[in-house]
Amino acid sequence: MNEWHELAAICRTCDCSVQYDEPLRNHTTFRIGGNCAVFVNINAVQTLQQVLKLCRERQYPYAVLGNGSNVLAADTGFPGVILHLGNNFSKVKVDGTKLHCQSGATLGRIGKIALEESLSGMECLAGIPGTVGGALYMNAGAYGVEIADIIVSATCVRSDGTVYEIARKDMELGYRKSIFLGNDDVIAEVTLELRNGKYAEIKAEMNTLLGRRRAKQPLELPSAGSTFKRPMGNYASFLIDQCGLKGASVGDAQVSRKHAGFVVNTGKATCRDVLELCNYVKQTVYEKTGYALELEPVILGKP
Repeated sequence: MNEWHELAAICRTCDCSVQYDEPLRNHTTFRIGGNCAVFVNINAVQTLQQVLKLCRERQYPYAVLGNGSNVLAADTGFPGVILHLGNNFSKVKVDGTKLHCQSGATLGRIGKIALEESLSGMECLAGIPGTVGGALYMNAGAYGVEIADIIVSATCVRSDGTVYEIARKDMELGYRKSIFLGNDDVIAEVTLELRNGKYAEIKAEMNTLLGRRRAKQPLELPSAGSTFKRPMGNYASFLIDQCGLKGASVGDAQVSRKHAGFVVNTGKATCRDVLELCNYVKQTVYEKTGYALELEPVILGKP
């Protein structure tokens, strides 16, 4: 802990909590991952600026973690600083049809606020178990709608602590990609543009989609959500099912028997188990169908 005394001092000054040697499995929906050196619960843009500047000056490796829903953490953990953008950084401000959201706000909570305000546009996204910052980072989507469809702009912080605004047109948004995948900038706040709607209709649509999600997806077991990106002209789950891979397993990592597009943790799966199983699935699908599947979750640390 002594080597982190400067970081600890920043956290005391900014009144944000910090943990050392923190298990990442406690902060990912896959419930997989070794320990990180330092886990900082960011509570303000100013805190984020100071921590990033210190990491740059001291050459500490850092990574951003929201709800950990699209992440596979290495068994060896992460040797640097985890910037946790979660509950302490999740304020949402309603401004007409716009929602100004700190990036730690979950899509589920934003969906509830949109419903309360009779604002439409979050129905398809509210069931995704991630934060709005993470959703923009990967341009998350469901049921034909992506965050790209409602994003207006974002406030970001560079590694040197400088803050800047970026408009939607400059985000290079595509299928599960954005400009943020190629840089070290941290998404701090996001502005969404929704539209006026009727409370009853919005609620009915949300309930329908949430019901469909519960019926078809293995929500009862830990996972990182959809494990493979959708290949051009087909669906990963269809191809995996077609190849007879439902139920295939390595250790406690298993291709879900309920939905072939999900690899789930049936007990004490490791990152190595998951990657070995995914490689087997990719190889089998390619040999039998010619489609090359690509992992969707972000790998945190070195597996």
